[in-house]
Amino acid sequence: MQRLIILAGVLLYATVGRSAEKIFDFSELKAGDTPAFFSSVVSGEGKPGEWKIALDELPQAFPSVSGKTPVQTRRPVLAQLARDRTDEHAPIFIYEGESFGDFRITTLFKLIEGEVEQMAGIAFRLQDENNYYYVRASGIGNSFYFFKIVNGQRSTPIGAKAVIARGVWHEMMVECKGAEIHASLDGKVLVPTLNDKSFANGKVGYWTKSDSVSYFADTRVIYTPRESLAQVLINESLRANPRLAGLQMFATMANSKDATLVASSNATDVGKPAPPEVRDVLARSIPYQGKDRDHVIITLPMRDRNGENIAVVKVIMKSFPGQTDKNALARAMPIVKAMEQRVQTKKDLLE
Repeated sequence: MQRLIILAGVLLYATVGRSAEKIFDFSELKAGDTPAFFSSVVSGEGKPGEWKIALDELPQAFPSVSGKTPVQTRRPVLAQLARDRTDEHAPIFIYEGESFGDFRITTLFKLIEGEVEQMAGIAFRLQDENNYYYVRASGIGNSFYFFKIVNGQRSTPIGAKAVIARGVWHEMMVECKGAEIHASLDGKVLVPTLNDKSFANGKVGYWTKSDSVSYFADTRVIYTPRESLAQVLINESLRANPRLAGLQMFATMANSKDATLVASSNATDVGKPAPPEVRDVLARSIPYQGKDRDHVIITLPMRDRNGENIAVVKVIMKSFPGQTDKNALARAMPIVKAMEQRVQTKKDLLE
């Protein structure tokens, strides 16, 4: 398993084969920070939650080699701190970096406080705040249930009663394979195997309800990677233009002002920050031309159906005798125009 990049508290790993792993690691953040690459929304009524880093005692992140009882260490964890007592009020903290189809997610959670509710959960295959699945543990209700939200309407609960102690770390797991959904609490299968085709893929996020103050830590997602439209466009353009030396696409991710490489002819480069010329093209929507010893490099804005600049494409071509800036630009522009015809919005591009 190869480490790819650390992005503001989210540690990303990938394998060479069909599966990959992401670890949401908050160890480099300070108390009071809000992790990047997440968005805060609310399902139902009331205001979004207050998602901050807190410090808490919990077992070390990785098992002891000796097999002894894990050492308790004080580490940064994710906390939902708002205390909105509204009943139909579910704060969700969504990871915006990727959508998942088939996956397995595990997370530690701890119920801290709450007068109306003491809940913690995982939202998954999330389309938006009104359409998603979730499982949640309730300390006051002593239950572990699965729910489905469609157009803001909640299904009947499926699961079982279970004593969930407050102030103690527990582990929650959700696994999706096609239409099959599995869920467990502390290693016990309390939700029967479900079969539901409402949502084939979507984002994942942390979920709480009402005035619940809950902590989360050591979240891992093992998944089958899905190819974004951005990467599909890069791959198709390379096949259609075999003489290209390379293609790169840059865009800003949710909850971040910094552009990163989101798709590339060299997959190991994905996630790198955008160079200055790309940031300039993204800001001013003007072409940029550059050269190195063997190549001419054209950097162009990419627009959505409304003409808004949503990304930047860098076209890398082998130079030849008599190459001019004008004919280099003429070679690169049709490539980007063909991509634009396939894109409605930036959201489509990154999913």
